[in-house]
Amino acid sequence: MHLNTLLLALASTALAKPTPPASARLWATHYNGNVYTLELNGTDLAIKQTLKTCGAMPSWLTLDAKTRTVYCSNEDGTNDPSTHGTLTALRAAPDGRLQEVAVTDTVGGGVNSVIYEADEGKKYLAIAHYEGSAVSTFALPIENNQPALQEFHFNMTHPGKVAQQDSPHPHEVFLDPTGSFIVSPDLGADLLRVYSINGDSGKLDECPSTNVTFGSGPRHGVFWTDGTDRTSEGATHQRKLAAVGKTMLYVVNEIGGTMMVYDVSYSRSGCLSLEKKQTIVPYPKGVMPDGATPAGIKRIGNALYVSVRTDQGYKPNDSMVVLDRSPKDGSVKVRNSSSAFGKVPRTFVINRAGNLVAIGDQASATVAIVLRDRQTGNLGDEVAVLQVGEPGKVGSAEGLSSIIWDE
Repeated sequence: MHLNTLLLALASTALAKPTPPASARLWATHYNGNVYTLELNGTDLAIKQTLKTCGAMPSWLTLDAKTRTVYCSNEDGTNDPSTHGTLTALRAAPDGRLQEVAVTDTVGGGVNSVIYEADEGKKYLAIAHYEGSAVSTFALPIENNQPALQEFHFNMTHPGKVAQQDSPHPHEVFLDPTGSFIVSPDLGADLLRVYSINGDSGKLDECPSTNVTFGSGPRHGVFWTDGTDRTSEGATHQRKLAAVGKTMLYVVNEIGGTMMVYDVSYSRSGCLSLEKKQTIVPYPKGVMPDGATPAGIKRIGNALYVSVRTDQGYKPNDSMVVLDRSPKDGSVKVRNSSSAFGKVPRTFVINRAGNLVAIGDQASATVAIVLRDRQTGNLGDEVAVLQVGEPGKVGSAEGLSSIIWDE
């Protein structure tokens, strides 16, 4: 090969290889009662602040980027009204350090939350309460001892397929692409609960739920649309009367070990309807290892990412799986898998630039920063890994519980 040609080829390869940013910040929660501020500088990841806050079991962080407020859910408590969890508002300084500014009681078992907007830009927070068997909402910003705006409490007439389905267990709340609806996968009741957002009051109105195959245990989901799109964490939603173009929903089921694909339609009744189109096992060769469970799901473009807990696919670590969405009909198939660089990847988040993935490995209590190729969508090498708090026992509410980017 001619020398100039060789140099050009090497330069092209160097330019194409993903590189980490000079610096970035993250926040993490641990079931030990701490919230951590982390700082990434090149390949160095370090703890910059350890703050005792958010109750006995900090479980989830949601950032309001405009006000620099982080809302932390405390998973303590059950559906017994004598117990409760808490919601804590933390002010984020420019350097990422957090300061507690308000705390209020909630239904027990808060495991996930999402910020949504009503008319005139008024903001609200919806919370999924796993052990509390409920969904609640709060007007933002919260104040000390502020009562909930709403509480939806759920019951079951018959237990589910496994012991874990002894009662309703909402595991997530997330917005549709129009910002007008919230979906909550209920792992205990095998339901996808749907709510429309009242633009005047900010309250949620219940829509008909979608039944999920008995014993599936829906855990997390993500939308895709060819109209109003959201491809990164923390993007702003614009409320619209109906979705633009085709919309689909992808849900991972913890107990059944499957992924389900739904067509989404917006009816004149003012609700969102779901029609199942596909069920697959989101794992190489279509077989989920014994004891392994899908956990989180994210999407950028037509690439979907699923974390798999306790599969030990890359011993002693678990796996991340990449799936491809067909532009033709929206169906998915497994592309490949890679290491989660830790045990029990409970949560993971893709940064706004799309070149880094932060994986929160619960049992090993590690945060792993992994390269993502923005052209192919494949996950690559580990940039940095850091133990944050004490490791937890597999299968218990111990260890690292959530991770988000400060952006």
